Amino acid sequence: MAKYHRNDVGSVILGRPSPTTFGNHFRLCTAFSAASFRRKIFDAMSCGSSSRHRHQLMQEMIYDTVRPPPPPPTSTITIRSVLKESNEPVKTKRPVKNSINNGKPDKLADFLNLEEAESDAETTKKVQALEGLKRLVKELQMEKEENKRAAATRVRLLTKDDPESRVTLAMLGTIPPLVAMLDFEDSNSQIAALYALLNLGIGDDQNKAAIVKAGAVHKMLKLIESPNEPSQAVSDAIVANFLGLSALDSNKHIIGSSGAIPFLVKTLKMLDKQSGCQARHDALRALYNLSISPSNISFIMESDSIPFLVNALGDMDVSERILSILSNVVSTPEGRKGISIAPEAFPILVDVLNWTDSPGCQEKASYILMLMAHNAYRDRQAMIEAGIVSSLLELTLLGSMLAQKRASRILEVLRVDKGKQVSGNLGGNTSAAVSAPIYGSSVNQYGKDCLVEEGMMSEEKKAVKLLVQQSLQHNMKRIVNRANLPQDFVPSEHLKSLTASSTSKSLPF
Repeated sequence: MAKYHRNDVGSVILGRPSPTTFGNHFRLCTAFSAASFRRKIFDAMSCGSSSRHRHQLMQEMIYDTVRPPPPPPTSTITIRSVLKESNEPVKTKRPVKNSINNGKPDKLADFLNLEEAESDAETTKKVQALEGLKRLVKELQMEKEENKRAAATRVRLLTKDDPESRVTLAMLGTIPPLVAMLDFEDSNSQIAALYALLNLGIGDDQNKAAIVKAGAVHKMLKLIESPNEPSQAVSDAIVANFLGLSALDSNKHIIGSSGAIPFLVKTLKMLDKQSGCQARHDALRALYNLSISPSNISFIMESDSIPFLVNALGDMDVSERILSILSNVVSTPEGRKGISIAPEAFPILVDVLNWTDSPGCQEKASYILMLMAHNAYRDRQAMIEAGIVSSLLELTLLGSMLAQKRASRILEVLRVDKGKQVSGNLGGNTSAAVSAPIYGSSVNQYGKDCLVEEGMMSEEKKAVKLLVQQSLQHNMKRIVNRANLPQDFVPSEHLKSLTASSTSKSLPF
């Protein structure tokens, strides 16, 4: 019995074969395979054509199912085969590429596979490294001292050049057991722990703060102050740790107030004659780091280190570092007082001004003397007695730009003091500073008269002018001698003007 279906577009009846059609919208379909029909619909929908084309293909399929199929000719192509071929999804073929590649695998696929394999290998490697670090931390927490010493040595090697290992080991809790190892009596264990802590703090401020917070500074000082004096290797390791930890600003006051400064000064005195010793340089650098904090200047003064540092300026190997420390010390009133009372401080600092082969030392020494010159009249007198005037004049000619500016500042202060002194001796007005006159008359060392105006010049100004000219002439002779110039050297007009004029404005700065 046939089945009927109502549809506005047209009905397709799957049932017994019958070509009969009822009405305008009823059709009786012949027997048609359901699989074949679904295949045609799928092909029509997947061909990517427009909806109009799909509707046309649907009408042709329905029409093809109604009429009886003719016997397939051998020489013609049927509509069904055309539909099947046109509706089948196009498959990408690469015959040309295969011929070009000659059967080689696709390079892009190989590259992606290689990257994926490398990524997996790298991940595996990182996981294994992390597991190894965890085992290392567990060994540090063991009770056996030998295992801890071996683990500390391993930490020292791993953190020497690897910043990631420093961060990871610190996060895993390596610092507390290493600090606890400083209580061991075995010096080898102490050294292993000290250098492991040193490497953990390199370039990592968080680790530096964590090491100090764990009590490492107090344990190091405890080793130093113990009845059994530590070995030189342990002392050197402690100095190196103080250097690294003092680089962090928040640690400077903690280390300075803990008593580390006397130990550093003691180390400097012990290694005074060993110029190539690394511990000596480390102690100076640590002392410089601590001197940056003004709160530590008092501890430096209490350690009685200023006389030692001043006397050590003669060693060119460490002189600039010492001058850097004194430049920080002189910034406070108590520091200036300590330098002022140090024996032979000013003669030594004035001598440094003549080191033309070390501009850095000249600049730092002139800075110290400049601050001291503004401090007290007694200090200025000590500078003059040490022969600072000639050194400053030479510095204004041969020194660096910064050294010249600082030298001119000191000369200005000394010139005002000289004017006051002469004015007081001649009974003049001592309340006003007498500056050097611009006009005057004298015969210079080259036998030529200086044409000047003397009409309005007072007696005190004449005296000041004469003193300044004599000082300039004497200092110019010294400069010529130090430059190893020939005896028949004829000075330039510029140099003559320096001796002919007594004002500081003629100085070349």
